[in-house]
Amino acid sequence: MSYMKLGKYLLMTIMVLNLLSISFAGSSNIASALKQLCNDAQLFMGVAAMVLIVLAGTTYAIGQVMGAETRARASVWATAMLTGAIIGIIIYLLAPPLIGTLLSGTGVSVTTGGNPCA
Repeated sequence: MSYMKLGKYLLMTIMVLNLLSISFAGSSNIASALKQLCNDAQLFMGVAAMVLIVLAGTTYAIGQVMGAETRARASVWATAMLTGAIIGIIIYLLAPPLIGTLLSGTGVSVTTGGNPCA
């Protein structure tokens, strides 16, 4: 068995054990885990998207100074970074409504104006 397959199985085992530990603790623990997930997504995705946009612009600008092959590679890298930034912004915007929808079924009230991240 290769190390990649072993790593995949280990990662899946850790994820399943995390889900089981949350599910046995009750709905209040699930709600707090979802709120923490929302806070982490809001904190990380905003910063990551901004950094990716700056790096994409820098990579594209540096690539324009280089030769044709490097210019083409830099354009591809910049496009990939910009796509990642857009996906990060979408996650940043959609995390609070999705988490709020998930929390509405648990019986835990969201008292901060419908924003579970606040």
